[in-house]
Amino acid sequence: MPRNISFAMTTEQIKNRTKTVTRRYGWGFLKPGDILNGVEKAMGLKKGEKIKRLCQIRVISIRWEPLERITQDDVIKEGFPDWTPVQFIQMLVEHYGAEPSKLINRIEFEYVEGEI
Repeated sequence: MPRNISFAMTTEQIKNRTKTVTRRYGWGFLKPGDILNGVEKAMGLKKGEKIKRLCQIRVISIRWEPLERITQDDVIKEGFPDWTPVQFIQMLVEHYGAEPSKLINRIEFEYVEGEI
């Protein structure tokens, strides 16, 4: 059974398939070819709430890099075509409280069609 990966902050980008890269603190165990279930929310579910599966994805590549190294192309791949790298970094710094120079795992993926 594939592991769940939450896209709570980018649910719409996953639904409309505009997101093909995600950045995570952790997830260092992943390898190319791994299949994951993209879900709306995986943690903090209230009593009676169930995981809502959005899609299945296949990992294409992973690498560790400083958050501040994100390019405009990757901001687009993250599902934010109208944002600058500075805006994207600011969002993650505010959400996670991390430093822009801290290493983060860049995970590139493709959608596994026909799976939900």
